[in-house]
Amino acid sequence: MASWPEVLGALVAGEDLSAEQTGWAMGEILAGQATDAQVAGFAVALRAKGESIEEVLGLVEAMYAVATPLSVPGRNLDVVGTGGDRSMSVNISTMAAIVAAGAGARVVKHGNRSASSTSGTADVLEVLGVRLDLPPARVAEVAQEAGITFCFASAFHPALRHAAVPRRELGIGTTFNLLGPLANPSRPAAQAIGCAYAGKPPLMAGVFARRGVDAWVFRGDDGLDELTTTTTSSLWVVHDGEVREATVDPAALGLAPATTDDLRGGDAAHNADVVRRVLAGERGPVREAVLLNAGAALAVHDEPAADPLTALAAGIRRAAESVDSGAAASTLQRWVEVSR
Repeated sequence: MASWPEVLGALVAGEDLSAEQTGWAMGEILAGQATDAQVAGFAVALRAKGESIEEVLGLVEAMYAVATPLSVPGRNLDVVGTGGDRSMSVNISTMAAIVAAGAGARVVKHGNRSASSTSGTADVLEVLGVRLDLPPARVAEVAQEAGITFCFASAFHPALRHAAVPRRELGIGTTFNLLGPLANPSRPAAQAIGCAYAGKPPLMAGVFARRGVDAWVFRGDDGLDELTTTTTSSLWVVHDGEVREATVDPAALGLAPATTDDLRGGDAAHNADVVRRVLAGERGPVREAVLLNAGAALAVHDEPAADPLTALAAGIRRAAESVDSGAAASTLQRWVEVSR
């Protein structure tokens, strides 16, 4: 049995913990047995040392052990970012998820309310009319009926509330900020994950590789937790337990360059209006960013073993067809209807 002095002492000394040790610590936190000081000390010490793949695996498995289970048959896809890029951008991953679903992927999106932007996924989906306060069985049914569903992180990982106060009071990003995308309760086989934190995408990719998940983990070289269109993006492709690196150049894919201001959003009402306009076929930089990210999601879902840039180009074409045919807009409309 581990103890807080053992765990914290090792971290302060710069020593890596085992998955069992981090699993024990997270178990204590999720059970409400850790004090705020212990939670904060653990979060800061682990972040300061730098997390290992083994350590994060222990945290994720502890989360799954007490999470509300969600069973959605078939090969499912998540499209989500860590948040934390402070760009105040529109909800690119939310739109990309809807577009990917319109192209035929079944999307089980894991998310929460806004942490660092004006409007998080949950905030904008509510304005669009999607009902979010559904019981787990209904969340799974919506996925089957609409091709897309939303797992509210706070509903499926309620025990994380025990870490909420110290996390908020710390005011800095910690390992906890990486865990949401790694702990989708439906355990999707394919994941397109944006990571805002420099140096952390290889860590997240390594965790997915150990778990046997097909994943694309990416970070815009402008710091965006998406594939960006303002410059290049760095990409880590995970398949068959191995990780490959690539660079995504939007210009080479025929996408027009954008500025940060082009992608800036507003409150939930504003961002919901942007979603409607993009799904209705409006051209411009937001559409291009959405097609790029939806293309990535379709690539990892449909062709995880293919050359990533070839698969991405094909995914972008399918994403454009999803929007231009009206399939993406119909998917959102269907989602709203069946969630009610």
